[in-house]
Formats: sequence, C-alpha cells, structure tokens
Amino acid sequence: MKATQTLHEMGQSLWLDNITRGLLTSGTLHRYIQDFSITGLTSNPTIFDHAIKNSHDYDDAIRQKLKAGKSGEALFFELALEDLKQAADLFRPIHDQTNGVDGWVSLEVSPLLAHDTAGTLAAAKELHARAERPNLFIKIPGTKEGLPAIEEAIFAGVPINVTLLFSRAQYVAAAEAYLRGIERRISAGLNPDVGSVASLFVSRWDVAVRAKAPAALREQLDAPIVHNPFPDRPLASEAGLRDQLGIAVAGQTYETYRSLVDSPRWQRIFNAGARRQRLLWASTGTKDPEASDILYVHALAAPFTINTIPEVTLKALADHGTIGAPLPTHVDDELSRFTKAGIDIAALGSRLQTEGAAAFVKSWKDLIDCIGTKSKALKAA
Repeated sequence: MKATQTLHEMGQSLWLDNITRGLLTSGTLHRYIQDFSITGLTSNPTIFDHAIKNSHDYDDAIRQKLKAGKSGEALFFELALEDLKQAADLFRPIHDQTNGVDGWVSLEVSPLLAHDTAGTLAAAKELHARAERPNLFIKIPGTKEGLPAIEEAIFAGVPINVTLLFSRAQYVAAAEAYLRGIERRISAGLNPDVGSVASLFVSRWDVAVRAKAPAALREQLDAPIVHNPFPDRPLASEAGLRDQLGIAVAGQTYETYRSLVDSPRWQRIFNAGARRQRLLWASTGTKDPEASDILYVHALAAPFTINTIPEVTLKALADHGTIGAPLPTHVDDELSRFTKAGIDIAALGSRLQTEGAAAFVKSWKDLIDCIGTKSKALKAA
C-alpha cells in the first residue's frame, strides 16, 4: 500500500499545495486524486505567480480579459476563480461523499488586507459569492485584525481557511473566532454547518531558528539526537534539535486541538449540528537539504488533520515514504528543550506571523507585477 493511501486510511487528508492551469488541463490533478489519495488543494499568491510567470497556459485568457477591460487584481481574481472553480468541481464527488468533510479548495483574499478587518470581510463574502461553489474555502490570515473578520465570515456562512498560524496560542485564537461565529449562528437560528480549517505553518520555525541561532545553540542544532519525542516513531531527521522545533510546536498544537474539540463547549455546537474546525499542517516541504524529504509528513501523520503537501513532497512520499504510528494526542513538553537553549517561543511565533504576512504581501505585489508585465507583452504581440 502506498504511504499516501496509508495516511488516508489513518484519517489524515492529503491536499495538494499547488494549482496551475496545466495541472487541470493535462489531467495530472485527476491522476493525483486517483493514484495518491489527494482529496483537496490550497493556493496562494506565490503559487499563482509561478504558474502565470513560468507558462503560456494563461496567455489566451489574459488576452480575452484585457479586451474586456480587466487588469491587475481584478484580472487575477478572474483567472484564479476559473482555476479553482474547475478544481472544486473535480473534488466535488469527494466533498459530497464525505458530507462536506473533505474535497475542498482554497482561495486567498488579497494579502494587502491582512490588517484591514472590514476590507477582509467584504472581500471574503464577495469572492465566495462569485465562486458559487460549496467546497471553496476563503483564506483569511489569523492576524489580530483577521480574527474578527473570521468570526463575522463564519457567522455569514462563508467557509474559511484560517491561514498564517504559527503557534498554539494563535491556533486557539483562530479556533475561538470560529466557535464564536458558529455559536452566533445557533443563537440566530441559522444552520451551524459551516466548514473551516486552521492552518498551522510548520517548516518555517526550523528555517527561522537556524538562521538566527547564536553559536551555542547552533552547536545543539547540529548535535546528534539526545531525545526522541515519539519513541515508537523514529524521526526522519538524524540531528538533535535540528529540524525539530516545527514538529514540537505542531505536536503541542495537536494536543490542544484534540482537547478543545472534546471540551463541553465544542460538544454543544456539535450536538447542534456543527462540525469540527479541522487542523491543517501547512508549509510541510522540507527546507533543510540534509534532512529527509518527507520529514514533516512522516512526523505529523495524525487522524482528524490535513496535510497540505507540495507537489515534490507528494511525489517523494508516494515513491519511498513510510508511515509509522500516528502522532500521539499527549506529548512531552518538547518545547522546553528549545526554551532552555534560549529560544523565546512566543516571541518567535509572533515574529513569524508578522514576517509571513509581509512575505505574502511581497508575493502579491510580485504576482500583480507579473500580470502587468505579461499583459503588456501580450498587447505588444
């Protein structure tokens, strides 16, 4: 049995962290669904920037939209909605078969709105209405300004993928925003069955800690393993603290996630017809060239979760991946090893969210510039 199928049967959904028009038209995405148990996908500005910049797949569509007077952001969202509506239709049988648990695709609001609550809410409602697909999530960042927009969007019945979460505290804030939105729907006599996922970014922790580690900590990051947090599940990494911070944060967050959904407050909304907001592992491609190419997939195999996986990691998993026992629901305090080494986990988590929002803005500007450049070239031709 392929490792991808093993994860599926364990209860973890595999979503592709990529979308291009070529993936759709070539039948490759359909093959991933059939062969690799892919049951959804996510998109972001960087993905679309690379897809438009590095192919001619969008040229005809851009020409048509230019003739219709579209440009810039408006032109992009038309392109993105065309792709995601087609992908949503491809995943619709899975969505229907799982009664809305799986089979989702995601589209992000403009990252320029990350600190604009009203603008984010308005954009989320508009994009969801334009998509006309029940299995399309709108991605809203879990920033301070994004949280009220998430609550209001859920109350309005808009399915939300909460993005840019890095820590347990940030996840809990996002979960509570979702919960408040659902509780308000129940109080208002509305259907509480509104889908949502909370996306925790994993690998960026390890990139950040290695990039800014003092000399003493760098020695520990490169030292042999002194403790395995999951003895029955050998880790893909063969270093002490190296590439283990993201896994430790994820393990702590998973423990909290399972505890929250078992709590009386969450049980009350389930009893009223709501569903759980699922925890999603994001940024699970291995960044360390010396580590296993399936490091985070192997370590974070867990039921009731989603792993949104880069295409190269998906192929590696299908080719030579192995899956051990699932992530335990109760873990030792692995983060204490990092705090003792001088890492302020809370401060680093806040910094990662701020930097992540800034990186998304840069990617967005690159994307709009790419569309502008390509538009000029197509007009000239």
